[in-house]
Amino acid sequence: MDREQPVISTEHIPERLKAPMIALATVAERLAMTIARGPLGGALGEAVGENTDGDQQKALDVMADDEFAEALQGSGVRWYASEEQEEVVAIDKDGPLALAIDPLDGSSNIDVNVSIGTLFSIYEAKDDPNESFLRPVNEQIAAGYFIYGPQGGLVVTFGDGTLHYVLDPETRSFVLVNERVQIPTESTEYAINASNYRHWQPPVRAFIDDCIAGAEGPRATNFNMRWVASLVAETHRILSRGGVFLYPSDDRKGYERGRLRMVYECAPVAMVIEQAGGKATDGVDPILNQSAVQLHGRTPLIFGSADNVTRIATYHELPPNEVSALFGSRGLFRT
Repeated sequence: MDREQPVISTEHIPERLKAPMIALATVAERLAMTIARGPLGGALGEAVGENTDGDQQKALDVMADDEFAEALQGSGVRWYASEEQEEVVAIDKDGPLALAIDPLDGSSNIDVNVSIGTLFSIYEAKDDPNESFLRPVNEQIAAGYFIYGPQGGLVVTFGDGTLHYVLDPETRSFVLVNERVQIPTESTEYAINASNYRHWQPPVRAFIDDCIAGAEGPRATNFNMRWVASLVAETHRILSRGGVFLYPSDDRKGYERGRLRMVYECAPVAMVIEQAGGKATDGVDPILNQSAVQLHGRTPLIFGSADNVTRIATYHELPPNEVSALFGSRGLFRT
């Protein structure tokens, strides 16, 4: 199509980040169109192999990764770290930036028409490619996600609040609709994969039990559970309606540190959420104060409205015998 206006307005984007943001938005706009066509665009959800963590790759995972890497050439991104790549890839030899990306989050939902997305974060590049990403999460200079759903969109922060853009279906351009997103402080929704209840640690089970107890329980409130299995979709709902998301560690092999990657998923979500007035922790400690120790390393992730996240941390900080007692009395946190 002949574009009549830029793919994204750059008015609120820092000068040094305009080129990579335009590159990301250009690919995201094309991906949104491809995804919207569903099976008309081919077998996008077809399995084509596994990534370095043993997760199944879909055709669209690989396509998105290739397109983002190509589009970022000449944008000032020196190092490109992708969930779909084993090692960091060099793009612009003398570029000042390092970009981490999950090219297609929630790809298991491609064939069922559920919102999926792209997560990314940007750092100042260091000479060592791995050191550019294995560093404190609070050193991100930008983070965000594109969402592909009934509405296409971009949510991004450059360190001074969280911005929300909507993809206009007529102009195919990302239009700013909210300069300062704020997470609602009160909500009666929580998101967790309840099928793993038997594997959770006692603090997580205690928190969920209190929610399930409803108006007759210690929280004296009826709660609703949500679970989409798409991190971008979960994040977008919480930014819009509040609530809390939990992907804790549990006692299954391979889940001792949760299942979400610090570099590609948890770091960008944490920055976006905290800039919108929420909190993001591993259950106790803020994600922003942590550093990844491996490029594809994992961490538990709990984020959402600040009060909910703080309450969950309180459960984790109780001595084990007091957490166990909660299952019998349920009185410690009665409101």
